[in-house]
Amino acid sequence: MTNRVNFAKSAPKAFKALIGFDAAARAGLDPALVELVQIRASQLNRCAYCLHMHTSDARKAGESEERLHMVAVWHEATSFFSGKEQAALALTEAVTLISDGGVPDDVYARAAGRFGEEELAQLLALIFAINTWNRIAITTAKVPGTDERVAR
Repeated sequence: MTNRVNFAKSAPKAFKALIGFDAAARAGLDPALVELVQIRASQLNRCAYCLHMHTSDARKAGESEERLHMVAVWHEATSFFSGKEQAALALTEAVTLISDGGVPDDVYARAAGRFGEEELAQLLALIFAINTWNRIAITTAKVPGTDERVAR
């Protein structure tokens, strides 16, 4: 099926609310961390549209190709990521794959140990947002390489 609903046009209030939520979630977080989280969630969700968008954004923001290549295997490449980034990536995986057993206490505690309460809440909001975007892009069959944000 190639004809899928254009979510932004068909549900403009919900779409605008999600844009606002996404912007609020990012507030106060390190932009490099934001992209790493969005990349990892998009990898796990197999969202090629969002993965292309966020790796491109990360490159434009100065992220190295080396680190981008290591995001998928960050557990084995810990020297590429700070302790804070590792805690965020672990939390991203747990929340994204929540049906695999919830968010383990040790993963949550690791993140809570690296982030203050407000920053942790922002990180969680970011993870919730990218998972929502991934589901929209996959369900509506967004084509990787076509960044529709320019049209907003």
